[in-house]
Order: sequence, then C-alpha cells, then structure tokens
Amino acid sequence: MENSTMVVTRKIQLLIDSEDKEVVKDAIGQLYNWQWICFRAANMIMSHHFVQERVKDFFYLTEDIKLKIADEKKEENGILKSSRQNTTYRLLSNHFKGQIPTNILSNLNNTLISYFNKEKDAYWKGEKSLRNYKRNIPLPFGAEVICKLNRTADNRNFTFRLFQIPFKTYLGRDRSDKKKMLDKIMGGTLKLRASHIQLDKGKIFLLAAIQIEKEQHFLDATVIAEASLSIEHPVTVKIGNHEHAIGDKEEFFHRRLAIQAAVNRVKKAATFNSGGHGRKRKMKSLEDYRHMEKRYVEQKLHVYSRMLIDFCVKHQAATLLLVNQQEKEEMAKEDHYLLQNWSYYSLKEKISYKAAKAGIQVIVE
Repeated sequence: MENSTMVVTRKIQLLIDSEDKEVVKDAIGQLYNWQWICFRAANMIMSHHFVQERVKDFFYLTEDIKLKIADEKKEENGILKSSRQNTTYRLLSNHFKGQIPTNILSNLNNTLISYFNKEKDAYWKGEKSLRNYKRNIPLPFGAEVICKLNRTADNRNFTFRLFQIPFKTYLGRDRSDKKKMLDKIMGGTLKLRASHIQLDKGKIFLLAAIQIEKEQHFLDATVIAEASLSIEHPVTVKIGNHEHAIGDKEEFFHRRLAIQAAVNRVKKAATFNSGGHGRKRKMKSLEDYRHMEKRYVEQKLHVYSRMLIDFCVKHQAATLLLVNQQEKEEMAKEDHYLLQNWSYYSLKEKISYKAAKAGIQVIVE
C-alpha cells in the first residue's frame, strides 16, 4: 500500500531567546563548536565505513587477518566488537564525549550510514566519489529533544528549548505555511521528525522536517501526462488531446539574461562606488542584483511546477512522464551557456516534490 504521508522541510530563522548578551554569545559559540565537531565526525564516519566495506581489497595484509567485517558475538569469523553501525558511534563517543550532545552524534551517525549504504554501489563502479563534508555542515538532532514549544506573548512567533539553549523563531511576515505548521506541531496534529540546525553567515536556521499527509485527489491510473522541459517553453505538457505550454522564452530566459547584463554593468561601476566600510559597501549593489536573479529564478520555477501539477490534477493524471529529460541534461552539460542559464535540475526537483505531495508518480525518461 502506498504511503499516505511524506516529509517536507521548512527553513525557519531562529534567534537566541535572551536579553543577556553574554548568554547569546556563549550559545552561538557553543553551536559553532558543535558544528566544527560534526564536520570532523562526518568525515571520520564516511572514511571508516569505506575502509570496513573494502577491507578485502587490502590484499597485502597477512593471511592471519580475518576479512569478515561483522560482530564477533554474532558471526564466527567476525572481527568487530559490535555491529558495524555501532563501531562509528563508539568511535565518535570516544573522541567527542562530553563536548557535544550524544543525540547529535547518534543522528549524524545514522544519517550518514544511510547515505553510505544507498551510494556504495556507485562508489565501487566509479560513478560517485565518497562524500566529503564541509565546515558548514548542519547539526542533526532528534525531534524528541525539542521541549517547551510555546507561542510568544505577541502571538507572532514561537519559543522552545533545544539542548537547554533557549530559541525564538523569527517568522517576519510569514507569507508561507510555517506558522500554521508550528501551530499544528504544538497541537499534536502534525509530527516533527529528525531535523537540523544550520549556521549560515552568523544567522541560525531550523531546518524542520515535518511529516504531513499527502493531498487527496481522484487520479486515474490509466491517464499519463507527458511533459517536456525546453528553452522555448519552460514546460510543455500533453494529456491525450489536451496540450498546454507553461511560460515562454521571453518571460524566463530573456529576463534572466537581462538581470545578468545588469549585474555586469553594476560590476563595472562598482569601482566608483563610495567606500566607507571597505569592500562590503562597494559591492552591496552587486550583491543585491545577484540575489535578485536567484529570487526571480526560484519564484518562476515554483510557479511553473505548480501550474504543471495543477494541470495534471485537473485532468486526473496519475503518472507524469518527463520526456527525453536525461538526453537534454546531457546536452546541457556540454553547452556551458545552456547549463548556466537553464535550471533543468532545479525545475525537475520542484516538479518531483509537488507531484509526490499530490500523489502523482514521476518517471524521468
């Protein structure tokens, strides 16, 4: 039976809920220290599991070395003191115990081992390299460690404690569904799953993984929608005799090029901008234009993907086929101009997410 739920992620900005500057400074310092530990721990986990998986390739070891990577208590020739999953957890515990909450280490270990097991066949075939984690890695934690989730006095935000650190959300105008979702989590109608804390340029974000019910639509398994992604029309969809073009070249591609041209003009003029605070002041207008392009592209891709899924639901299509998509992505890789300006992957990702939410199966041809 198909699963009726799915997990969505919402990015919510957080503030340290304290008026004491020292408390805020200590909390932020502690979070950055935990991030540094997670960065080191993540690369240790992947390295150790890679070695455990391929220890049989160490042909230069003596014959006395047993090659069965298994728990010695469960397997006759096992050489491990515990299960493979527990080996890296014990390794992290030995290195970082008392420096970071064990809940973070446990969730980090479980997540990375899951990634490793899914991708290990691609490692051996040379199709994928071993994951390498950077210093800005998010901090994973279990939902059970969040406590005292309540509304603020002004009823606009929420407060909670995580590892004894007091947090407050900063939702701003919140034109999305974040506030409603947090309300439902507090009321018990929605469930929070293992989530992450992300530190980005001095700001703190909660990457909340929330389990929701899929949308209920009447879909016909015999109806198949065929969608084509191209430059002339971002999306062209056909269902039986019904064909619909979503967006056009002038609306997306040319507008994006216009923004890029403006970026180049501002870049040339940046030399003559007033300084005062060094490079940041001079480059402010350039950064604003760069963010403008990113926001424009994200907004348009969300609109196009939403229109596509709404069209499929309207005509009761249970399957969405992306025609010749793999061939187009390979062609885009060879054309630098096309790869830079046409967001195939991002549009496909948004289509897949919205389709899963609506109960539509996506097949990439």
